[in-house]
Amino acid sequence: MATVKLLSDQEAAAIPAVQAVFDDIRATRKTDFINNFWRALANDPANLKRVWETLKSVMTVEGAIDPLTREMIYIAVSTANACQYCIQSHTAAARARGMSDAQHGELLTIIGLAAQTNHLALAMQVPPDPEFEVR
Repeated sequence: MATVKLLSDQEAAAIPAVQAVFDDIRATRKTDFINNFWRALANDPANLKRVWETLKSVMTVEGAIDPLTREMIYIAVSTANACQYCIQSHTAAARARGMSDAQHGELLTIIGLAAQTNHLALAMQVPPDPEFEVR
């Protein structure tokens, strides 16, 4: 259960700053759907705008990393951070961008392996090799 109110479209329409962000989300994503994350953030219009603008500037721009890979990275980080909502929403976004079942399976294998080896390296306090340092 959410700890904040999820603003309806009618409630959002009554707050111009929220309506503007919701309109931009719809235009950017080419959908009428506004997900619950944005509806929750809409309780604080300034924060809603800030987070949307940041997400848009990272996830929707052309860059060296393709959109599907960006979503897959988001899934991995969300898993590490134990964010069920983000895992589900970005898995849906990755599938919409063409992620196959095979790719998803490999991603989960990599996430699981990284979690295991990260914990082992941390537990053993293995120092980084000098060769790995950025020069």
